[in-house]
Amino acid sequence: MKQILAQIKPYLRWFILGGVLFFLIKTVKDRFAEVAAVQVDAQGWQMLAIALSLTIIAHVWSGLVWTWILTIFKQPLGIFEGIRVYLLTNIAKYSPGNIWHFYGRISAVAKKGGSRGAATLSVLLEPLLMAAAALLIGLLSSGFDNGLGGLTTSFNLRFWLQLLSLIAVLVGIHPRILNALLHRLSRSKNKPDATAAAAIQLTKYPLVPFLGEMGFVILRGIGFILTFVALQSVTWQQIPQLFTAFSFAWLLGLVVPGAPGGLGVFEVTAYSLLSDTQFPTEIAAVALYRLISILAEAIAALVCFRGQK
Repeated sequence: MKQILAQIKPYLRWFILGGVLFFLIKTVKDRFAEVAAVQVDAQGWQMLAIALSLTIIAHVWSGLVWTWILTIFKQPLGIFEGIRVYLLTNIAKYSPGNIWHFYGRISAVAKKGGSRGAATLSVLLEPLLMAAAALLIGLLSSGFDNGLGGLTTSFNLRFWLQLLSLIAVLVGIHPRILNALLHRLSRSKNKPDATAAAAIQLTKYPLVPFLGEMGFVILRGIGFILTFVALQSVTWQQIPQLFTAFSFAWLLGLVVPGAPGGLGVFEVTAYSLLSDTQFPTEIAAVALYRLISILAEAIAALVCFRGQK
């Protein structure tokens, strides 16, 4: 069995790459048909270009945040190398199974002499902090969507539920809770390294990476809003609603299993949270944003790949 694995191992990454490219091209093709019917003027194209640039910056920023997490676990991957690995592997999340980007990052850390157990915890901690950040931003923007007074003076049930949810998010990323959750996930995702991972502990509250992930979600949310601005007029009062829809849609796309890159889940959730009367271009805008997101990830990966060569 080991001999067979050794023979097919050199071809495995090309098989994975082919699968990634196939699903990526299919996704772009499916979305492009919806977007092609939309008329965009010169100012709209400028907004879309800014949205694309911000989305690329968001992914670079996310790679930087991952290097901060690696620093917490004392792993030997530098900032620039960590960002490069992150961006190169990020596109693999569209492949079936939604795990190959994690595998690529763990392997990159191990090749530099790092611990596979610590690397496993780093790639598990990152989406947990992302999810917590998206939930927090979604709850805050939802409060603003209901009126600024709703955050401070209202005593209705919705306000207290939002307040309790905010507290739960902040308590949920405490090291005592995260350590138990990370180790449980490491045993289910990476059994050979479960023993090594169990000995690794978060020793402090991951506030800086958490704030970093909030910055990532905010950048992505601004790109989402600019995509709508390119297709229709958006008032200041509608911005909190768009941020809320994006945050919760992106959160569900992240945590729902079986959806590589959140494909389908993000779109359906965004459609259900946005009003047709306020956002008549929602179908085209959400589809266009998906196309922008994929292009941003592909461009970032291509630049890193060419830079590596």
